[in-house]
Amino acid sequence: MKISTKGRYAIRIMIDIAEHEKSGNVSMKDAAKRQNISLKYLEQIVNALGKAGYLKSRRGSQGGYQLAKAPEAYTAADILRVTEGDLAPVACLEGEKNMCPNRAHCSTINMWEGLYKVVVDYLSGITLADLLEKKKLQDENFNYNI
Repeated sequence: MKISTKGRYAIRIMIDIAEHEKSGNVSMKDAAKRQNISLKYLEQIVNALGKAGYLKSRRGSQGGYQLAKAPEAYTAADILRVTEGDLAPVACLEGEKNMCPNRAHCSTINMWEGLYKVVVDYLSGITLADLLEKKKLQDENFNYNI
C-alpha cells in the first residue's frame, strides 16, 4: 500500500490549520506557501476535507479554514480515508464484507487481514493532536541554539 501525495498533504494541511487557527481563519494561500504545495492542488484536498465535515470555511477578507472539531477528535486513519478511500491493502478487503469468490480457499487472506488490522490500528491510534505535539517538539529542537 502506498499513500498518495493527496493523503500526505491532507495530513500536513490539517496539522497546519490546527497550528495556525489560533490566529484566526487559515488562508489556503498562506498554508500552500508554508507547506510548499500547489494552491490549486491544496484547494482540491481542502474541498474534500470540508465535504467530509473536517473543516469549516469562511469567505471574505477574514476568510479561511478552521478545524470543525478539536485536534484530538481526528485520527490519521480518518484523514487518510477522505483522500485515499479504504485503507485495505487488497481489493477484496475493501468495504463492509469480503465478497471475493475465492475467499473460502484463499491461502493469503489471513495475511492480508492481519496487515489491514495492523495498519488501521496504528493509524487510528495517532490523533491530529499527537502529530501537532510532535511537530512542536521538532520545531523546538530544530530552533535550539547553543
